Amino acid sequence: MPQIEPQDEALKSLTGLHLWHAPMSSCSQRCRIVLAETGKAYESHLVDLEKGEHASPAYQRIHPKGLVPAFVDNGDLYIESIDIIQQIAGPDSPLLAGNSGDLLARADAAQVDLKILSHEFLFRARPPMSEEEAAAFEQAHQNEWLRQFKRDFASGFDPDRLNQAAARTDAGFRHLDSLLADQRAWLEGDVFSLSDIAWMPNIHRFSLMGWPFEATPFLASWFDRIKDRPSYQKGLLDWQPEPVAPLFASYTETRRAAGTDIKSLPHFAGG
Repeated sequence: MPQIEPQDEALKSLTGLHLWHAPMSSCSQRCRIVLAETGKAYESHLVDLEKGEHASPAYQRIHPKGLVPAFVDNGDLYIESIDIIQQIAGPDSPLLAGNSGDLLARADAAQVDLKILSHEFLFRARPPMSEEEAAAFEQAHQNEWLRQFKRDFASGFDPDRLNQAAARTDAGFRHLDSLLADQRAWLEGDVFSLSDIAWMPNIHRFSLMGWPFEATPFLASWFDRIKDRPSYQKGLLDWQPEPVAPLFASYTETRRAAGTDIKSLPHFAGG
């Protein structure tokens, strides 16, 4: 969805760029990376997802789905990350070079699977919501899809749902690998673009959970180049809370030892 009419009329009077975001939100990471690449100044509005700030009435008047990110450009509101990164870049940006739109659409479609696999194989390392917190979230948040997702997470995801998410993710990564197999430097060709930015957080996230990138060597090499870009540090790593990497690494190792890590899913055994 492109620009939308804000429910909070005060947003229309904002000048400059304003980003409502969360440190570990992959869609927020995309937006911060584009801001870092373009060098544009913006006002940061952090939304604490663990405290349920996205369920507050005030925030849901900014983003009607109660998700992050949300972005205001001189009074104009955008709530979908693919629209936001294009808006930040601007119509004449070199980041738009070669963009067919297909890879942006694929990155957008991959977010649901990223969410379920992240929650199962990384975010279970964190303490669960208390009954009181879960009840408060149910009562306050208006997004039924997200409420149901929280219920599914609390009760345990259906194994087939996890396996299908991994299969779709694997197919997506193999498609990217096939594009890079012609020795191009970046996903759209020789010029770094929004397509690369849209996929950067996803590859980073799956690297945290021990995804088998050895099956996609060209994509693995692409990610090595990505990690050399200052925007990867500034837009993603600098916002990642310090305890996250060791916590996730320990959790992944524990699951690997128990035979329940992401590579234990039937998809990776050909099932």
